Amino acid sequence: MTLKLKRPLVVFDLETTGIDLVNSKIIQISYIKVYPDGKEERGNQYINPEQHIPEEVTAITHITDDDVIDQPTFKEVASQLAETFKSCDFAGFNSNRFDIPLLEEEFLRSGIDFDFSKSRLIDAQVIYHKMEPRNLSAAYRFYTGHKMEEDFQAHKADQDTEATYRVLTSQLDFYSEEKQDEKERCLENDIDYLHEFSKQNRNVDFAGRIVYNDKDVEVFNFGKYRNQPVTEVLKKDPGYYSWILQSDFTLNTKQVLTRIRLREFNK
Repeated sequence: MTLKLKRPLVVFDLETTGIDLVNSKIIQISYIKVYPDGKEERGNQYINPEQHIPEEVTAITHITDDDVIDQPTFKEVASQLAETFKSCDFAGFNSNRFDIPLLEEEFLRSGIDFDFSKSRLIDAQVIYHKMEPRNLSAAYRFYTGHKMEEDFQAHKADQDTEATYRVLTSQLDFYSEEKQDEKERCLENDIDYLHEFSKQNRNVDFAGRIVYNDKDVEVFNFGKYRNQPVTEVLKKDPGYYSWILQSDFTLNTKQVLTRIRLREFNK
């Protein structure tokens, strides 16, 4: 369907060195500028972030330090981009939470005050989540073909438990080798496999205060010792352990930290 536009719309995406808005830099920006008359202009530019591209980013984007070493910095293309984007609206996927804020940071670092508040911002991910809710009721209808309110009374633990069980068994059937043509869309009917598949993070504790780094080493994920190995911090600053135990952290976080401390003590 053709977009009904009153002014140009820039549909864009960024590849970056990370997800930290303060320190991350753009390594690629790609856009399609759509005009009200239907004309389209495309742009794609690799950017030298002037910092090392982490290996985990390269693994995802396939963009290496060598790919960007001879490319312009963002500051060198900022004025041209600002002119291209002037008086435009913007669209992306998860763009309102990440791409727009980071693009704004890069403009400001370059001394350009690009005012996104004058633009209309469309996020396709938000539209997706609002139109296709990711809750139990939506999952029940998708996988079983039934409306949850017809089979159960909502927001009752026993009813929700029964519905969840039916969703899980239906998922295994839906994503079985018999129902799917692509191997990547198949689920194994194996609890160990499903456990690994269900993981969404690298948390050691449930709150994510301690996480595994890319070397599977437990590191703190907050405060002055962020990204530093837990065992090293406990050795050089024993009082940090006592501070955490006495502070407003979850019992699970304190329990996990205690287990790590005892493990190292008993080595």
